[in-house]
Amino acid sequence: MGSPHWGLGIRLVSYLFLVMMTNKCVGDGNLSTTSCPEKERLALIKFKHSVEDATGMLSSWGIGSDCCRWERVGCDIVTGRVVSLHLRANSSDDYVFADNNDWPDGHVVVVGIFDRYQLVGNEVNPCLADLENLKHLDLSGNYFQYNPIPKFIGSLKQLRYLSLSYAHFSGCIPHHIGNLSNLKVLDLSSWSYLKTDDMAWISGLSKLEHLDLSGVDLSGTKNLHNLLYAIPSLLKLSLSRCGFSLAHLVSHHLNSSKELVIINHQDISENNFRGQLPSFVLNMTSLVSLDLSNNHFSMPWSFKRFIDMMPSLLELRLSGCKLRKINLSPHNLNYSIHSNIQHLDLSLNEIDGRLPSVLTNMSSLLSLDLSANRLSSSIPVIPNLLKLDISRNKFQQIEDVRIWEQCYLKELIVSDNELVGEMISSSTNVSKCSQNELEILQLDSNMLNSSIPESLGIFSNLRGLYLSFNKLTGPIPEALGNLRSLQELQLSSNQLIGPVPKFHGQLTLLNLADNQLNGSMPESLGKLKALTMLYLESNQLIGSIPESLGGLTSLRVLSLSSNLLKGTIPKSIGQLTKLYYLDISNNSLQGVVSEGHFANLSMLKYLNADYNNKLHFNISPEWIPPFQLQVARLRSCKIEDGFPQWFRTQKKLVELVMSNASIYGPLPTWLRLMPIISLLDLSYNKLTGSLTNLPIYEVRYDLVGMLLLQNNIFTGFIPRWLCTRTDLRVLDLSRNNLTGKIPKCLRNLPLSAMLLGSNRLTGGISSALGNPSLEWLQLNDNNFNEELPQDGRSLTSLIVMDLGENKFTGSIPEWIGENITMLSALRLHKNDFTGKIPLSLCKSQNLQILDLGHNNLTGSIPHCFGELDGMKSSYYYDNPISVFSQGNMMQVLKGATLDYTKNLAFVINMDLSSNKLVGRIPEALTKLEALIGLNLSSNNFSGSIPKDIGDMKSLFSLDLSANELSGVIPQSMAALNFLSHLNLSHNNLSGQIPTGNQLRTLTDPSIYADNTYLCGAPLPKECYPREKPPPTTSKKKDENANEPNRLWFYLNIACGFATGFWGIIGVLVLKKEWRHKLFMFCEVAMDKIYVAVNVRILKLKRRRGREAA
Repeated sequence: MGSPHWGLGIRLVSYLFLVMMTNKCVGDGNLSTTSCPEKERLALIKFKHSVEDATGMLSSWGIGSDCCRWERVGCDIVTGRVVSLHLRANSSDDYVFADNNDWPDGHVVVVGIFDRYQLVGNEVNPCLADLENLKHLDLSGNYFQYNPIPKFIGSLKQLRYLSLSYAHFSGCIPHHIGNLSNLKVLDLSSWSYLKTDDMAWISGLSKLEHLDLSGVDLSGTKNLHNLLYAIPSLLKLSLSRCGFSLAHLVSHHLNSSKELVIINHQDISENNFRGQLPSFVLNMTSLVSLDLSNNHFSMPWSFKRFIDMMPSLLELRLSGCKLRKINLSPHNLNYSIHSNIQHLDLSLNEIDGRLPSVLTNMSSLLSLDLSANRLSSSIPVIPNLLKLDISRNKFQQIEDVRIWEQCYLKELIVSDNELVGEMISSSTNVSKCSQNELEILQLDSNMLNSSIPESLGIFSNLRGLYLSFNKLTGPIPEALGNLRSLQELQLSSNQLIGPVPKFHGQLTLLNLADNQLNGSMPESLGKLKALTMLYLESNQLIGSIPESLGGLTSLRVLSLSSNLLKGTIPKSIGQLTKLYYLDISNNSLQGVVSEGHFANLSMLKYLNADYNNKLHFNISPEWIPPFQLQVARLRSCKIEDGFPQWFRTQKKLVELVMSNASIYGPLPTWLRLMPIISLLDLSYNKLTGSLTNLPIYEVRYDLVGMLLLQNNIFTGFIPRWLCTRTDLRVLDLSRNNLTGKIPKCLRNLPLSAMLLGSNRLTGGISSALGNPSLEWLQLNDNNFNEELPQDGRSLTSLIVMDLGENKFTGSIPEWIGENITMLSALRLHKNDFTGKIPLSLCKSQNLQILDLGHNNLTGSIPHCFGELDGMKSSYYYDNPISVFSQGNMMQVLKGATLDYTKNLAFVINMDLSSNKLVGRIPEALTKLEALIGLNLSSNNFSGSIPKDIGDMKSLFSLDLSANELSGVIPQSMAALNFLSHLNLSHNNLSGQIPTGNQLRTLTDPSIYADNTYLCGAPLPKECYPREKPPPTTSKKKDENANEPNRLWFYLNIACGFATGFWGIIGVLVLKKEWRHKLFMFCEVAMDKIYVAVNVRILKLKRRRGREAA
């Protein structure tokens, strides 16, 4: 029954063996006696020149005249003709390092292959058509920029093997491929960029055995049935993710021809099929492997008929088919007949409760995948089962998994469940099996909170133990160190304590990261000669790095970051010839690092020595490293003698971080000739000069570009060539001495953050406001002196805009609120804006920072500010400000100007101080319960303080000083439990100062200074019971009540004035004699005063003369 399966394997293996032997004997030039023809050699050279080969895959092409000796080229041993090109993208020597926080100071937790393209080209050069004897062509995994598959490939009539898999082609598959009548393997799998209109061409491939069209769009393809009936030799067919329908495939053209029985490997997964099981599948009686995953067939299935008609079926995949437990009940799944299925995948379905009992009766079953269901009850023992995957289910008790009773299982995966408590309960019998066959045990990502049991030592065959991401406590038991067969041990992210124990056996991976292990690193680690990966980061290890680690000749990854390690780095580390990842960051290492520490690290790709403040890098300028780094992080180390010269040889750098590393002087000229470094961070140094020496070569990697040069002493203009950095997402040139204008071309870059604050830039900012991808714009503390542009429609993604400390004039434009609805922080502090606060700001519902202080704004506070959702509730994890960790913003809180960086997402502040705003403080502002700072000082606000101000529960800074506020201080202010800064001085407040709660701690009298009618602590003026403060509760009501009194007051004044004035003046006008006597009296009095003054002056002069004599 297994003959079709083995037939396919033998044919493919035989064919590949012949190809490999051809390449071995001829491609290496060991047995070749004939050189390749000149025409073919030139064709290969021409192809090399038509592609970009940044990784050197074709570096040997052109060396010598015999192309048969070039790498990845195979020739016929007799004729010397090129018969194979193995140009599959190969990234096995390059690695990417995934961090918790990608930029720039994250903690590395995963190491993997760096997925990038090796060959990049606009097209496949037609020169390959000159290789007329080509039998094997593999271009898979390269990057041909979504151009069409070239038609000339159909002229390579000798091809047996053609793979263009995931090579980034697009468009229609050329029907010329149907001319390749000798083809046995055709792989055109794609990321849904390829399609074909008609499958008629496939009938020309009469010898085809393996066809993979996964990801090719077949939704509108004619003659689709040819895939099943026109290729009698076809053994393996993959049509995953092709988007065709069952009705389309099973059209009226189909019949029951015998070709169907030949196919023994069928993959039609992920096509979203619905309805009954396709009849053509049931007719493929020779099927060995069938994948129906991620389809949704209607139920009930006739599984009995399904199994009866496929006696050869060994592997069945039904992942993601929305199966439920009832679909696998004995009623629907009758296994009264014998089944040969060995591998069954039922993952990602809706099976709940207990394991379907019918599965325990499948005696042939070797591997069962039930992951990502909703199982929660006890798992039975299935005698012949070797592998069981029940990860991502709902198991809560370790007893339900029955680890200690699965005597025959070799691999048990219970990751990512809800297991709690101890790994062994009081009722567990750990000696139930006479012999345990378990080799792999995965219990990671649960909630186990006990110690690791010593009884795990009974699994003497254990090769892999995975207990990471639990809450395990206590020390690591010695029993684990005695497991002689153990190859991989993962105990990371628990709460384990104690020292690192001694391990034996053949450990290749040891991961104890993110625990609370203490003590020093044992010298015995140096005896684990098979160790390839060692993770000890984020513990409390002390002492120095052992010299013995230099003996781990197989070590590829060494991660010791975030411990308490001291001392120097042993030079024996330089003997780890296979090491590609070295992380010693966040320790207290000291001493000098020289080239001797890297002497033989020819494979090193990743170096992280961040935050070792006493570590000095003193490397000779003439030294040429044996490695090519991709990531170098030397943040907060001491780098001597300026910019490190040895980096001039590092042509593959993707990330270079040397911030706060005491680097001084200008950028070296050789840096300009380097390929662009995607993440370049030289911030917080003393670098001087212009930016002209930054790397300018074209981008090589499809990565997010970041250029971080803040806090240096750079001068000159922002270079225009930065506009060629099409990868650039973050540009931070803040806190330098740059001058000139912002280049207009920067608006064409896909920047998400532009930080140019604290320079000496001038002009306008229209070039910074045209980027629709911009999220963070920081231009504060410059010399911009124009009005803001009136059109900002493109800034739809902006989250933070800081234009403070400039000389902007005019009014605040309406588009800031109309178009930037995602705005979370707006800072226009210390400019010359005039006019009213635009009502459109109320449309920016996410606003949590609004700083319009120190301008010349007039009018009143818009009442709609009380509806700003960003100030009503705090949300850090979904806060868009928290996504970007590079930005900072100055804010006035608690009477001081503070620079917020990492905590900026927690700041919710409104500052309207030092303007010319008038009117009352809107009661609506008291709805802003999440506001922590409110500054309305130095305006012309009148009326009383809102009585419900106590509802602003989060306030810890409130400044209402230097206004014209009147009335009493609301008693509700005592409910502000977090209030630590209060300023109500220089107003017209009256009455007794409220007491209680947080107000008792605010004992500074200056808080209430210059409020004449205020009394009570902390002011020295006491409040007396008989004193009644001027009523202020209802100003209008009081005015109406006092209206009659005011009328009589003015009437009395008028009468008194008339009586006094005319009683005297009227008499003098009518009585001439009285008038003359009054004037004579005044004249005599004036004469007497004149004489008296002069006499007094003479006496003073005489006295001074005598004193002088």
